[in-house]
Amino acid sequence: MTSSQTHHTGRVADRAAVDEFLQAQHRLLERFGVRAESRFLDVPAIGGRAHVLVTGDGPPLIMVIGGLIPAAFWAPLMPQLPGHTLYAVDLPGFGLTDPVDYPKQPLRPLVVEFLAQLLDGIGCRRAPFVTQSQGSLWSTWLSLDRPGSVVAQVMAGCPAHVLGTTAPAPMRLMSIPGIGRTMLRLQPPSAQQADRVFAAVHEDVSGLGEIRDVLVACERLPAYADSFLGLMRAVMRLGRVRTEISLTGPQLRQVDHPVQLIWGENDPFGSSEVAHRAATFLPDAELHLVPSGHAPWFHHAELVGQLVTRFLGEHGGPGSP
Repeated sequence: MTSSQTHHTGRVADRAAVDEFLQAQHRLLERFGVRAESRFLDVPAIGGRAHVLVTGDGPPLIMVIGGLIPAAFWAPLMPQLPGHTLYAVDLPGFGLTDPVDYPKQPLRPLVVEFLAQLLDGIGCRRAPFVTQSQGSLWSTWLSLDRPGSVVAQVMAGCPAHVLGTTAPAPMRLMSIPGIGRTMLRLQPPSAQQADRVFAAVHEDVSGLGEIRDVLVACERLPAYADSFLGLMRAVMRLGRVRTEISLTGPQLRQVDHPVQLIWGENDPFGSSEVAHRAATFLPDAELHLVPSGHAPWFHHAELVGQLVTRFLGEHGGPGSP
């Protein structure tokens, strides 16, 4: 096969992977009755475009998912959040947002610029946020470095790397050069592999096949493997969280917006004890424990939606144009 044929074959394979992801995303949104529009916003921080799912009506509510997964994972929760225009963003390299070389530059300035430019693209200076895991870490950095950008924040699940917490062992191994790529090669995307991922975060998706399908399709996207390994290396070194990445108690004390913590009692990223400590450090926080793992809205969307709606009604306020 000539080099031009190889390049053409690669383009065809990439297009097929994107089509597979789009179809899986559509099925997931349709399962929960979400009619969302895909928008692509120019984000100079990553030298490309960010993909955002937009649905609903009212003031903006920004939804920032955790690392390694696409924004469509919010689908079960989206119908439970009336009165807002929801903007659910794929993080760089995951879903349909263009990738970035995570280890090439300091992570915090990169992601703060990414989120700030995302707000600019949406057309608001400040907004309430619903976030999870890595998305909670990134959005907290935005609040600390760009005061006033975050009106209020719901953190669903343990925020990434808060108060000395870390990822489960398999994810930590992914940060070690050579080992991570070998692990990905030995466990290619499949329904069985996806079930192992969900089991590692203590979530059962046996009744949520559309979520499993979206993860498998996301993992087959051309930029996914490099983005996965790059993000792991950016936040960890040889399996240990980098000092500058950890979200510490003194940093939590500086958060100047109300925070609602909705924490899974069986979250493997951080125990209920960590949840109570985090709530103590935050100046204005409320904590709710849910019988779940790292994604409390998967099986408790109605409860989580009620908590979020009440909280935003008291603290969210409209986003500012």
